[in-house]
Amino acid sequence: MTGLFIIAHAPLASALWATAMHAFPDASAAVGAYDVPAGVDTQAYEAEASQLLARLGTAETLILTDVFGATPCNIARRLADRPGVRVVAGVNVPMLWRAVNYQNKSLDDMVALALAGASQGVMQVAVSRPQNQAIKPNTDDSINRHHQQ
Repeated sequence: MTGLFIIAHAPLASALWATAMHAFPDASAAVGAYDVPAGVDTQAYEAEASQLLARLGTAETLILTDVFGATPCNIARRLADRPGVRVVAGVNVPMLWRAVNYQNKSLDDMVALALAGASQGVMQVAVSRPQNQAIKPNTDDSINRHHQQ
């Protein structure tokens, strides 16, 4: 099984972990999270994250992080120097759920599926009727104000 490790600004990593466990409670053994606290001690943060990553005990691990170039991503990039570790930045819930759902796949497949889940899960949601749909007047619209809907 491919491990999954979430590194993000506090408290996002823990919140994403809880979201993953809500949908996939059986995956808890191979999913970890590290909330990067506010501060400047990146060496200490990297050491803590490294210990948590090692506790997963998986041969391959996908690290999901929040913002490319930010401290959590930089920590994740340094952890990715190890063999069998890959990093994807820009984590969202569809990406996370897709990754957790496919932990039985290879690391390369899991990366591709996570990226697809992220992009396919982002869409604009219409809040009003499309312009080409006719409005059906309400039968009890006695003063014919259906055009004001």
